[in-house]
Amino acid sequence: MSLPYEPISIRSIEGFSIGNATLEKGGSGCTVIVAPKGAVGGVDIRGGAPASRETDLLKPENTVHEVHAVCLSGGSAFGLEAASGVARELEKHGIGLDVGVGIVPIVCSSCLFDLGFGDPHVRPGLEEGRSATREALALLAKDQGLPETPANAGVSGGCAPTDPDLQGNVGAGTGATVGKLNGLDRAMKGGLGCAALQLGNIKIGAIAAVNACGNVYDPQSQKCIAGMRASADALDIVSMEEELLAQGTQATMPLDRTNTTISCLITNARLTKAQATKVSQMAADAYAHTIRPTHTTNDGDTIYTLSHGTEEAPLDLMGLLATRALEQAIANGCRYAKSAHNIPGHASI
Repeated sequence: MSLPYEPISIRSIEGFSIGNATLEKGGSGCTVIVAPKGAVGGVDIRGGAPASRETDLLKPENTVHEVHAVCLSGGSAFGLEAASGVARELEKHGIGLDVGVGIVPIVCSSCLFDLGFGDPHVRPGLEEGRSATREALALLAKDQGLPETPANAGVSGGCAPTDPDLQGNVGAGTGATVGKLNGLDRAMKGGLGCAALQLGNIKIGAIAAVNACGNVYDPQSQKCIAGMRASADALDIVSMEEELLAQGTQATMPLDRTNTTISCLITNARLTKAQATKVSQMAADAYAHTIRPTHTTNDGDTIYTLSHGTEEAPLDLMGLLATRALEQAIANGCRYAKSAHNIPGHASI
């Protein structure tokens, strides 16, 4: 069945650029989505223990109407420091809100817990935030002549992933893991994933750092990509939902408050703050379609939506397109994750 939209490179969405800082040995990192000319932003937070910065500014009733970057980071609450590095680098380049006496970049941030993956003392900080921002700005200058993406790239059953530098063990996905009902020793590797699509003149892309408590499934085939393994020595995946039901009232979560999937949607469609917030809310369906169980008390799930452009589209259509893109980004985050720090990854096995 042919689809009315086509996969594209997320880097082909005008007005945005993305950079990573990866701390491979320490098992953490951060990913920065930069909007040099500003973007309208919205957010949906469904997690019980989110680590976030500047999300209140995105409420429709508040007066700041421009976001200049979103920083997705590892390091738990310590990783919020990376957003300050992003702000300092953007200020250096004159990007931000003019407040008369200077420039103040508006940087929103959400973090995931990866302290148990590698070295718990290695976290993204000021320098990693600055480094990822420098990469994003440098790529922005080079992204004017992007090659066309093959129609089957980055989709289930397709060829090499679209934007391979944004897939797997990179940036905010470096220390991500999934399938953790019975502990990290039975988990699998999560990661950073991205996907983007175009319908007519509308472009929308999603980038997600997948550190979910639950198992992750391919949205088309419904096959499990990564999740809880039968034992610490096994590679076969078992249903976490069925295991949770089997444990019944005795079920426990040994990794309390240590999971989340944090995402950012970018589009060239014109959206208000309220509309961007609604797109984020609708796109949360992608979590339910790909992560089982999802939105648990141990997940700090957060979705940002950034709009920079003039294209017009019905809001319900935008929500559906956002959901499709985010589904694929979440699946890609695990599909291209490699084994690391003694935790197996789908791409390696």
